Parts: sequence; structure tokens; C-alpha cells
Amino acid sequence: MASIAAAFLWSAAIFAQAPEATATWKVSSKPSGENEYELVFTATIENGWHIYTTGNKYNPTTLELDSPTGYSPVGTFAQVTEPSSFKGDEVFFDTAVFTQKVKLDVPEATVKGEITWSGCNDQFCAAPEHFEFTLSLTGGEQVPASPNQATLSTVSGGSGKGGGSLWALIIEAILWGFAMLLTPCVFPMVPMTISFFMKQSQTPAEGRFKAFMYGLFIVLLYTVPISIIIGLTWLIGGNAVTADIFNWLATHWLPNIIFFIVFMVFAASFFGAFEIELPSSLANKSDAKAGKGGLGGIFFMALTLVLVSFSCTGPIVGTVLIKSTSGEFWTPMVTMLAFSVAFALPFTILAMFPSLLKKMKSGSWLNSVKVVLGFIEVALGFKFLSVADQTYHWGLLDREVYLAIWIVVFSLLGFYLLGKIRFKNDSPSESVSVTRLALSIAVFSFVVYMIPGMWGAPLKALSGYLPPIETQDFIVWNYADSPVSDSRPVRIDSFGEESTDGGDFARKYNLRMPMGYNGYFTIEDGLAASRAQGKPVFVDITGHGCVNCREMEQRVWSDPKVQDIMKNDYVMVFLYNDDKTKLDKEDWVTTKDGKTLKDIGRVNSYIVRERFNVNAQPNYALLSSDGDLLVPVRGYDLSVDGFVEFLKSGIEKFNNQAI
Repeated sequence: MASIAAAFLWSAAIFAQAPEATATWKVSSKPSGENEYELVFTATIENGWHIYTTGNKYNPTTLELDSPTGYSPVGTFAQVTEPSSFKGDEVFFDTAVFTQKVKLDVPEATVKGEITWSGCNDQFCAAPEHFEFTLSLTGGEQVPASPNQATLSTVSGGSGKGGGSLWALIIEAILWGFAMLLTPCVFPMVPMTISFFMKQSQTPAEGRFKAFMYGLFIVLLYTVPISIIIGLTWLIGGNAVTADIFNWLATHWLPNIIFFIVFMVFAASFFGAFEIELPSSLANKSDAKAGKGGLGGIFFMALTLVLVSFSCTGPIVGTVLIKSTSGEFWTPMVTMLAFSVAFALPFTILAMFPSLLKKMKSGSWLNSVKVVLGFIEVALGFKFLSVADQTYHWGLLDREVYLAIWIVVFSLLGFYLLGKIRFKNDSPSESVSVTRLALSIAVFSFVVYMIPGMWGAPLKALSGYLPPIETQDFIVWNYADSPVSDSRPVRIDSFGEESTDGGDFARKYNLRMPMGYNGYFTIEDGLAASRAQGKPVFVDITGHGCVNCREMEQRVWSDPKVQDIMKNDYVMVFLYNDDKTKLDKEDWVTTKDGKTLKDIGRVNSYIVRERFNVNAQPNYALLSSDGDLLVPVRGYDLSVDGFVEFLKSGIEKFNNQAI
């Protein structure tokens, strides 16, 4: 939970441009009945790429007919080719054939329309592509009224999902799932598992089957509820509703304050102030049903484990889900599945071989684990308070205040490991073990690392967990040759002259730029400056509570090569998707379905979904002065060289368009 998982770097293929068209199309027709024709669309797909089926939820291949005149469609757009399986999706490689039937209302007619698809390889997706066609039904031959070409739209798909970060979340979830076995809430379930499965197993085969079902039930009890919630919200309102719910969960003050309080309560419990227990009636009922045997008994045994262990696993589960929610459909479910499988696996193995469990005994070390977890809970709890503080601009937890708290907490943890601090449930000890000494050295080293941050050191290893450096009140030196305190954007007026008042929008809502960069907070302002200065636009799709955004800023944006290009060759626009600042009525935005958006975060979230087809943060888009996407959107990737190439590719495309 506390670790910063190292994201897997995408391969160099990500930085290569997609082919001019990931698929080429041919269209023909043939009679299929009285006054009926069957239109046949054949796609030849580029080597190494694939396209999706008509029923794919995210990137379907679709057909749109232009206002039918003289004919009408019959049935639906159908796929003839049998799809292949790729990473859980049904896709087409090499070639694919689709059909659409139409019925003539006149002796002859001309069909016009457009095929839309998304071509993807095993690393990322190109922007949605389009094939326009014109077809005469009299002779069934294609009329070359429009060229067979695919035109990239201004909407990007796929590349902004940050696949490396998903794998990092999965790995972190797995590690925490295994670590939960050692927590004081989970470990007491070991002897219960011993007694239950020693009585359950009549034969080795039966014992293995019941142990497998035990593990399966544990996984389902963790995974199914979150999947149902996500599925219902998706069915009710689709991607936008799901994204809004996760955005609310991750950034609204209420859930973040609740999580902060919960972490503090758990920490006090781990320190020995009191014990957190479920109502005895609830735990006893499930435990009593567990004693009945059979699959029903095994299910209630698993339910007992989940309920009794929740006081330790609850904060972990909540943190794993919070870190994985970025408006995506599958990420929270996959992350929860990874955690629950890892959590259930030790119990499944031990249930298969219950005799191994008899050798495991608890001791004073369990209380030490409990106290160490308490210190970690205190430190991590402030992250939730920090998210609320940033998104609502309360100004409670500036960077140095946050660091001061962490320095004190981890210093106390170091003294506890050395035996200088004792809690009421600790056993007396006259000496310090080698393990405790090693851990205390690691903890105090971490404290020493944090101390320079009080004077403005970037602390890149903690960049995802600390408030942004522009919230620091006192800095000894300028960060990366830029005055961090001077974080107001430079305004370009209609004559192309610089103005330091920050622009109307920034001045009205008192908005600040990250890391001393200058820029704007609306795409319209950025495009106006782009036309005045003759530079492309860099759009930062970000969030105050976005861990990966802070990592990108501290680890990638701080590099001199990146800074030189971004400051000198781009007009920068910052779109915070979780900013809760209320907008004046004249700045409200009404969505396509008539919903009125009244704060900065909701407006920006809607804009990036509609314009760039992304929900995840961070994402980066490079635009021409007309607002067209220059290259595919780039997501979370800590490769500095890759980011430099991304920026250069946008400049090259911008300059080529200007010629």
C-alpha cells in the first residue's frame, strides 16, 4: 500500500507512428433477394495490428450510412469472419469481412457511408480511423467517388491508458495480498482453518477440492461486489457515469475524509487503544453456519475469514481500489482480483495440507507487526486528507507540513524498532534483534532522505505521494532553474505580447501552474496563444489527487531536455479533472444530454472525454493551432527519452503542416 510500484516501461514501438491506415477497405455488393442487396466490406489489416468486432464495448467497428435516399437498411451491420481472441477481447487479424443488407425503394440508388474502426497492436491503439465510400447498387461495382483512405480524427483512443501502470497496480495488489497473512487480524484465522479442514477431509481428493472451493469463495467475496457496482453504473450511464463515480470516490472530500478517519482509527487500534471487532452476532452467525460442512459450510467459512479479517484488509483494499480508479471499467476489477487471489492462495494451500498449520504459533512478534502497521496507517492516512486539500484548495497540508508529519511519524517508528518506545501490549525486551536493527536503519535512512525536502528538495522517490512542490512556502533554491513560487501563467494578448497577469480565467479562479511552468487553463486560451506565437499546444490532462501525474512532473518534466522543449517550443494548457473550484455561471458547460457542469474538474473531465476519448490521468495531447491532434495521445510513461521524442514528433508534425 505504501510502496511506489515501479511502472513497466513501454517498448520503443509505442513511440513509433502508426501506419497511414491500420486497415484498408474494399466494398462491393451482391443481390440477396427481391430489391435487396448485400453490401460486403472487406478489411485488409496491417501486419502486427488488429481491429475489433462490432460488439466491442470500447473500440467497435461500426458502419454509418449517410441519410439513406432511395433505399433503407435491413437488419444490422454484421461480421462474417470468425474473430480471434487477444487479451480477453475478440478481434480480427489479417482480414475481416462485414456485411449490411439494404432494400431499394427505387430502381437504382447510390449508397454513401463511413466505416469507423480502431487499429491496435500489442502496445497501444491508433486514433479512430474512417473509410468513406460511395457505391452504386445498379451494377454492384464500387464507384471510386472517394479515395480508399483512413483519416485520423481529433479523438484518440487506447494510448492513454497507461498499460505499464496497470501492471504496476496488479503487482502491488498481489504483494499486499500475500502480506496480509502476517497481519494480526488475519493470522488468528489460521488455527480456525486447521480445525475446520482437518474435520472436513475424508479423502485427499475431497480435501483438495474443498480447499480449492474455499479459496474460490474468498476471491468471489472480494471481487464480485466491486464488479457488480462497476457493472451497474456502466449499464445505467456508461463510461461517463462510471468515470464520474470513480472521480467522486477518488477526489471528493467526503470519501477522502472518511478514509482519513478510518486510517487514524485503525492506527489507534493497532497501537493498543482499543480492539476493532465486528458485532459478535454477525461473526457468530457466519461461523455457526460454517460448522455445518459441505460447500455451504465452506462458503460461510470463507465469509467468516473475510469479515473477521476486514479490520486489517479493509484499509488495504480501499487503498488498492482508490489507486486503480481512474475512470476505467476493468482496472478496479482486475486489481481486486489480483489482491484476492494472492490473499486466498496461502489459505488454500494450507487448507490442502492442514498438518502444516499446526506448527505455526503466534507470539509477541505479532503485536510488533501490529504497531508497525499502525505507524504506516498514520502516514498513509494523511494522503487522503491531502487529496481533499488539493482538490478543494483548503491550504491545510502544504508540502512542508505534510513532510513534517511524515518525518515525525517515521522517526517514532525507528525509535519503536530500537525499543525506545513501548506500547501496553508489547512484551518486555532487554535487547534489540538484528532484524529490528536492520529495519530501524532503513527507517532512519528514509527520514534523513526526507529532511532536505523541508527546504525544497524535489524528493523524486516520493513524488507521487507528496503535495506538489508549488505548495511549498519556503524554498532555499529555485527548482529546476524556475521560481516555483512564480507559478502564474504568462498571458498572450491578441497582439502576441506577453502579459504577467495570468489571464482572465487563471486570475478569476486563482489557479497555479505546476513546477513553475507557464501556460493556460482552457484549450481555447491555449489555441489563441498558439496562433499568436506560432507554436503547437501541449495539453496536460492531470489531477490534484493523481499520484502518477506527480511522478511524471518530478521524474520527467524536471529533466532539462524536457523543460527546454516544453518552455520554449510549446504553449501549455493544464486541465485538472478533479478540481472542485466552482465556476461562475457564464463559465458553466452543458453536455450533449443536457447536464450542466458547474465546477472546473467536471468541465475538464467532460472535455477530455469528448475531445480525446480518455478518462485516465495523466495523459498528454499535442495540438495544432486549429485544435487538431498532431500525434496519438501519450499516457503515463517515465521514459525521459521517450517523452522527448514525443514532444519532438509533435513539433515536426506542426512544422510540416505549416509548410
